[in-house]
Amino acid sequence: MTFNKGSLILIDYTAKVKDSDEIFDTTIEENAKKYSIHEQNVKYQPKLVSIGEASYPVLKGLDEALAKTSVGDKLTVEVTPDKGFGERDAGKVRMIPIRKLGEDAEKVSVGDTIEVDNKRGIIRFIGSGRVQVDYNHRYAGKTIVFDVNVIQALESPSDKIDSILKNRLPIEDAKISFDLKDNEANIKIPEELLRADGLQIMKHFIQLDIFKFVPTLERINFVETHVNKKTQEKKPELKEKTPEQKTA
Repeated sequence: MTFNKGSLILIDYTAKVKDSDEIFDTTIEENAKKYSIHEQNVKYQPKLVSIGEASYPVLKGLDEALAKTSVGDKLTVEVTPDKGFGERDAGKVRMIPIRKLGEDAEKVSVGDTIEVDNKRGIIRFIGSGRVQVDYNHRYAGKTIVFDVNVIQALESPSDKIDSILKNRLPIEDAKISFDLKDNEANIKIPEELLRADGLQIMKHFIQLDIFKFVPTLERINFVETHVNKKTQEKKPELKEKTPEQKTA
């Protein structure tokens, strides 16, 4: 059975550039270590995909292929530039004075990604007081090959909410907690996220996603528990009585 538009599914994948066999992305931590692309702060887990939707997108070519699959399918998908990262545009390659990089001018080298005028680009050349910056996507013009495993179709409200929270909250999965009662969801915010930058934005997108993919819900409550640590510190420890004290 193939997937309809808006279906939420979980996939594992490893992606490489076809003409160079460069592995540059994966959802599988073992593969990330194997191909020396492991990042300490990345949360390796199956990718949440919404078929044909912008909420949890993948490249167009991969999205079209996934729409024709079923749970359990393992496939290799070639995504050409027109349905991937786009064709290279020579107009997006600029020469700028190296002094425009300010304090970073002496630190950068060819291949580095930098941000200039609120745009991210890759340094292609440095010389004669100038820097050539390529604002094309790093893999523009490249055909990308995905090895994909379609793991699960998310159908129940609980499975959908669980995957949305795992995707949106930058914490260990074991610390994610929520419950469903009638048409209401209560989501516990872990203590380490209470003072996190961007918490309100996280909550905003979580509620948007959940209401979209679980339209029967009427209310979402974010539960925040703040503990007065000073009060806890003042509480005396209760010591167990000795046999002599118990008989006194």
